[in-house]
Amino acid sequence: MQNIYELPQVLDQLEKFEPIVSGKNIQIERIISTGQTTPSGQWYDQELDEWVILLQGEAELSYADDTRIKLNVGDYLLIPAHTKHRVEYTSVEPACIWLAVHGQFSS
Repeated sequence: MQNIYELPQVLDQLEKFEPIVSGKNIQIERIISTGQTTPSGQWYDQELDEWVILLQGEAELSYADDTRIKLNVGDYLLIPAHTKHRVEYTSVEPACIWLAVHGQFSS
């Protein structure tokens, strides 16, 4: 058994992507962010849809159309495949704990 809120003993400068479970056309992972952002000029452009919920901390995402979304605890959203987006801010205290589900979802 594991606990989604239990953090590693040492949080370094790297964002942590921890697979929880995966199967045919689906992957669930925990992401731990402590101040990391997407490098300037870079965008995520993922092959699969991503449903993500922020379980702890605060964060801000932006899209290529200049839309910005501030996320607080409990906020979730669906990022369709090939929607260019970036992480603009993640809190350090407390660390951000995300739960991300990647797959092919219908709306």
